[in-house]
Amino acid sequence: MTSMTLTKDAAPTGQADAIARRGDDKAMLRAAADLTRELNAPSAAIYWIDMIGSAVVGYAALALAIVAGSLPLALVAGAVAVLALYRAGLFIHEITHLKAGALPGFKLAWNALVGVPLFVPSFMYEGIHNMHHAKIRYGTVEDPEYLPLALMKPWTLPVFVLASLFAPVALIFRYAVLTPLSLLMPPLRTLVVGRFSGLQINPLFRRKRPEGAFARQWAWMEGAASLWAIALVAMVATGIIPLGAFVVFLAVASGVMLLNQLRTLVAHLWENDGETMSVTQQYLDTVNVPPPGIWAELWAPVGLRYHALHHLLPGIPYHALPVAHRRLAAEMGIDSAYHSANHRGLWPLVARLAVSSWRGAKA
Repeated sequence: MTSMTLTKDAAPTGQADAIARRGDDKAMLRAAADLTRELNAPSAAIYWIDMIGSAVVGYAALALAIVAGSLPLALVAGAVAVLALYRAGLFIHEITHLKAGALPGFKLAWNALVGVPLFVPSFMYEGIHNMHHAKIRYGTVEDPEYLPLALMKPWTLPVFVLASLFAPVALIFRYAVLTPLSLLMPPLRTLVVGRFSGLQINPLFRRKRPEGAFARQWAWMEGAASLWAIALVAMVATGIIPLGAFVVFLAVASGVMLLNQLRTLVAHLWENDGETMSVTQQYLDTVNVPPPGIWAELWAPVGLRYHALHHLLPGIPYHALPVAHRRLAAEMGIDSAYHSANHRGLWPLVARLAVSSWRGAKA
């Protein structure tokens, strides 16, 4: 799924490198702040309607896939379920950026409708994702969401993507087995918190135990996910939930995880070797896939087709990013760093990453 139209603002790699060597593009940074000041308030109506609507469509399609009497209908319904639940799930990213009190009840509702049922409660991203946005941590060994994939062996790319297919089973095991056991075994608890409590891709990162109000939120979210995982396993084991229905659920959940991992694969260029980067360098290592292509709305929804712009302006809600992009694209000259982060689509980015990895392996 990719837009095949080359955006007029896509810049050659050499030009992007030259811009990065010049240091921060102060004109871009200033324009980004000046042109978007009134776009920071989230629309409650858009958030609630989009999130609930996506969840309802996703679960309805999942139910249809389970009861479908024909394979073609089951496959179509399953595909719709994957796309809709994927979109609903990505609101976990928005939750990490919402200011306290901005959307009362939204985090609780999302966890009840999406996070806990799919075994990705929001505590697994809260406190993790903000580290990825920290200017002194991005792309370094302290960034939980960064791997220099472009500099790693070529075989790491397919492994990185395909490993996500097993994530639903791993998450059920984490909550049904490891959570209750870890409450009885302190060393195991340290392992579970440090290694298995965050949506992180950096294998060197270790999460610290939560404190204060966040620790209490973590406790009820993890407890709810654990009870649901144990109940689900018990109902499948006793035949209350047919094995076939459980397999369809796992297949849809795996599809959601696979699509998210594929998006993650192209969310950045992954070309940093661990050094601290300037704001402009961080921006250029991140990816926008702006219109006119429409497919990015499926594989990078909820504003994530503007991922580079989001790193530039993390406080802007997802529904305002298209407006912010149009303003900046029109304002900034062709020599601005802004245009160099715009890319054509999914598969050109995958190809670029594969080529970079292959060249690095041969060097």
